Amino acid sequence: MADASTVTIRTRKFMTNRLLQRKQMVIDVLHPGLANLSKTEVREKLSKMFKSESDLVFPFGFRTQFGGGRSTGFVLIYDSMDAAKKFEPKYRLARQGLAEVKRVARKQRKERKNRNKKFRGTEKRKNKRAAKKSS
Repeated sequence: MADASTVTIRTRKFMTNRLLQRKQMVIDVLHPGLANLSKTEVREKLSKMFKSESDLVFPFGFRTQFGGGRSTGFVLIYDSMDAAKKFEPKYRLARQGLAEVKRVARKQRKERKNRNKKFRGTEKRKNKRAAKKSS
């Protein structure tokens, strides 16, 4: 079987996005004999290629080609951690352990939703804000 050393990463559609302080690209991962490459391994390889920290590399949206051996996905490489935290969605930050997602219990969410059904218009909005501040 092949190991991680036989993996090749090719970049396509490379773009430097100055407004969002990042480099963005589509990558093709060639992994013959392997099921797939984990996102952490992709992050490490790309951080070496682009001389950045692995915390600033955000790979997502990978699709493995039918038959295996090749995957295609999207990568964002931020210039700084501040830019990453400012522009990256919270769920992607949470995937990498950079943000904490506070989850309210399912029952509490449902109870709040049903309490809000009793209100209409601006009163409903005021009630939602009050409920969020209390939780």
